[in-house]
Amino acid sequence: MSTLDDVRRILARINGRGYKAYKEMEGAYDAGSFWVFVDHVQGDPFAAPSKIRVRVSHEIAGIPSVLWKNTVRRVALRDFLPRALHRCIRKMTKGQRGIGKSGRWFIDVGGQEVIERTAMIVTDQWIEARMEVGLPASGRTILGKYAEVMFCQELPQVVKQGLMWSQLPQQACEQMVETVENYHAIRQQLGDKGLVGFVADESILPRASGNSDRPLIGETVVPFHSPESLRVSFELPNPVSQRGASSNLITGMGVPQGITLIVGGGYHGKSTLLQALQRGVYPHLPGDGREYIVTSPDAVKIRAEDGRSVRQVDISGFIDNLPQGQATHAFSTGNASGSTSQAATIVEAMEVGSQVLLMDEDTCATNFMIRDARMQALVAKECEPITPFLDRVRELSAHHGVSTILVMGGCGDYFDVANTVILVRHYRPEDVTDQAKKIAIVQKTGRCQDVKKPLPSGHPRLPLAASLDPSRGHREVNITIRAVDEIVFGTEIIELRGVEQLVEVSQTRAVGCALLLAARQFADGKTSVKDMVEAVEALLNQEGLDRLDPFYHPPRHPGNFARPRPYEIAAALNRLRSVQMR
Repeated sequence: MSTLDDVRRILARINGRGYKAYKEMEGAYDAGSFWVFVDHVQGDPFAAPSKIRVRVSHEIAGIPSVLWKNTVRRVALRDFLPRALHRCIRKMTKGQRGIGKSGRWFIDVGGQEVIERTAMIVTDQWIEARMEVGLPASGRTILGKYAEVMFCQELPQVVKQGLMWSQLPQQACEQMVETVENYHAIRQQLGDKGLVGFVADESILPRASGNSDRPLIGETVVPFHSPESLRVSFELPNPVSQRGASSNLITGMGVPQGITLIVGGGYHGKSTLLQALQRGVYPHLPGDGREYIVTSPDAVKIRAEDGRSVRQVDISGFIDNLPQGQATHAFSTGNASGSTSQAATIVEAMEVGSQVLLMDEDTCATNFMIRDARMQALVAKECEPITPFLDRVRELSAHHGVSTILVMGGCGDYFDVANTVILVRHYRPEDVTDQAKKIAIVQKTGRCQDVKKPLPSGHPRLPLAASLDPSRGHREVNITIRAVDEIVFGTEIIELRGVEQLVEVSQTRAVGCALLLAARQFADGKTSVKDMVEAVEALLNQEGLDRLDPFYHPPRHPGNFARPRPYEIAAALNRLRSVQMR
């Protein structure tokens, strides 16, 4: 049995040698209260860091089993513990020692959202942290003494402070687990109450700045307060504090199924409300201000994306009779306009099961959203290929069960079709549905509906495996994540700037690898996009996120995946320019 004393002897022996001698460290080591597994050693100081695992039995870690007794609680704990380790690493280690990434510890942590991730595994027997380490070097010469400090001094302290229950911030951990469990309890009840969203009273919606997802603080912040007519309550498994009292009952604004308009003047908070609902498809950290903003898990943000690629999408329900007779029943383009891109995104979202569309007029194509009476009078319908969303939104709700939440500050024509109208004034919501309906009756728009036939049912699109090629040159798999909104897939770049519900790079990394998994296992030219993403989802449910790693084989670990939704996997597939569909 190898121990940390063996690590010391190895490092003393290879000190001053070439970097590849670090390979001698690979193996398992008993550190007394935990085990260290050195799974993969990087080839040089500038390569991806080496991969290690730290495993602690529950008997030693002492984390109460109530915190991981079900799937929801286990996911929350798996998100909390890497954050605790990360804080310890920043506090207790000395950072870079040598060149490249030398002397640094890494563990994948998220932002304000709580998401299933591979950085931490919790079984019934043990917890396991998946970490990366930059093994120290000067040039390509091993700095063994620094490495000894890292493994034999720093790592035991990090494990003690970041994984042992006696040293963890226990109240914060319990609060995290209970908050996430409450979030899921609310989400499970939305449909029974006829809702697609919920915003708890006292929520804090504004963010600190345009480049920060943390809550805005200060005396000017206005906590959310539901209009009385839209207030609902939910029973929770764990108590929460509202209005200074603790209770298992939480109150707030319910967003009904159907068509909901969010209106108001500029800078009064209507887009902020939509953005909170947009992120409400994920649980949030306690103290984020949005931890009890809950949105239907199948809600998808829709926007115009000039220049995106579209492949074989039936957009004829929104755009038809294009000049030169271009077909729109199986529309393809490498350079979509604002209107065609938005139409395609709606159809693609519905194709994989979305039942809630989120839109903000600021990021929509105006000609796709509305054609007023004056324009109808000037431009005859036979010369206008676009059927505006205004004339389809009620049909989507009534006949397809698809709800829409729409921020609209400049066009009252939507009063005619809305079921609910929420006015945001000075960051406070008001239910003005009755007032809006009266205005719609008194002030007629004078426009006529542009719809001539129902929305088509669409056709299943079947991706071809050969068009999902991740190779580049001599590399069989070339998948690189440049940012949260950009994937290099083979020789192609997938632009995801319009896919706003991807929230962290680890999710994007998982999306890129999910495309490869889909190509290898399910893209047979007979499987639809919907069936493909559902098959990937089922596989991840059964085997875990490790299954996404294209090179995965135990003991190598993919410690930097966070779970994406199937809608974002499909969105990346649809934006891959090389993809071909039958």
